Amino acid sequence: MLDMKQLREETALCEKKLRTKDPEISLTPLLALDERVRALKTETEELKSKRNSTSKEIGLQKQKGLDISPVMAEMAALAETIALRDRERAALEKELLEKLSSLPNLPMDDIPVSPSPKDNVCIKEVGSKPHFDFPFKNHVELNEKLHLFDFVRGAKISGSGWPVYKGMGARLEWALINYMLDIHRKNGFTQIIPPLLVRPETMYGSGQLPKFEKQLFQIRDEDHHLFLIPTAEVAINGLHLDEILPAEELPLKYTAYSPCFRREAGAAGSQERGLIRTHQFNKVEMFCLTRPEESGQVFEEMMQSAEEILEGLGLHYRNMLLTTGDMSFAAGKTVDIEVWLPGQNRYYEVSSVSNCTDFQARRSQTRYREKNEKPQFVHTLNGSGLATSRLMVALLENNQQKDGSVLVPKVLHKYLVEEVEYLCPKVISSVS
Repeated sequence: MLDMKQLREETALCEKKLRTKDPEISLTPLLALDERVRALKTETEELKSKRNSTSKEIGLQKQKGLDISPVMAEMAALAETIALRDRERAALEKELLEKLSSLPNLPMDDIPVSPSPKDNVCIKEVGSKPHFDFPFKNHVELNEKLHLFDFVRGAKISGSGWPVYKGMGARLEWALINYMLDIHRKNGFTQIIPPLLVRPETMYGSGQLPKFEKQLFQIRDEDHHLFLIPTAEVAINGLHLDEILPAEELPLKYTAYSPCFRREAGAAGSQERGLIRTHQFNKVEMFCLTRPEESGQVFEEMMQSAEEILEGLGLHYRNMLLTTGDMSFAAGKTVDIEVWLPGQNRYYEVSSVSNCTDFQARRSQTRYREKNEKPQFVHTLNGSGLATSRLMVALLENNQQKDGSVLVPKVLHKYLVEEVEYLCPKVISSVS
């Protein structure tokens, strides 16, 4: 959530920045409503002050034995007016909060301004695209021989977009997850296992509600109203809801594995079959809470931890600084890490690292305090470290061999120690 004071004092600048994310945004209705709320607050405070002075007058008149009925009538009318103003202000404050909650975060000053992802800027590229001397296959075609996933039975169980991992596919998935968690722990992140179902307040705090409710899965009955998390970021952001953290504890750096649940478009195109876009996928998340002046450095540390994973796997990737129009609702800055998928003949995001500044902290009321100073909002940062489904696709498609086998990167061998030399003999083989 944005700072209402900043919107009042820097209206033109804030509106200009917000329109780089959404050209339709206008702050005029919001500021008019804010002015009405503040005017009502002032009026109510004046009425309450008058009520207090009238109460004293009643006491004095009683002591003098005077007729207090006229003053009592004035007091009753005053009380009714105050109650009316309080109800009116409460309704307007709710409307103001809804309007404020619908505004995205302000992009940072160094973000390329464009509504189109075509203008994202490549700021780093590592490795090169593989060259095959044989007709290569996409991961769905490879799976016909490898039998790592069962898309047909997954659809039978839950519908399209809910894959079943089986055999070596399940083992490779767990190997990837454990490898990534090991890297992040080594780099100073504390591992947690968060709940997969969270309260609406938690969703609101991370910026998922109210804007993205239709993209979320939820359960609602007489006992529960909970949402399935679209990312562990949501749950970790809720860890310190309504807390004031000691400044010396910052930065807090967390990592978590979780399944993620999203109402993705399962039929986005023939190239997005299989694991490319699903309703449930696995992801290792990074999430940090920092002082504002430290968030830039922590952002770089998160990028390095994500990149270390890809370099260990030997995958070609590039880092893309997103334009204002391509950034997420809560982000002030985002860099996507994209891997090359030969079967799709394009790059796909496997990580998105974002600095959300104090946007989520304001919604969650997460603050920190330097000694003897007023509490301030923390900065929150999140990043995929990484999403495994597309990473699995990258491993299969980039490491495929002419005979249909797939080389498994050496960093994963210790997680598959029983079958290091031949994984699914003659089908998936390991890098020596």
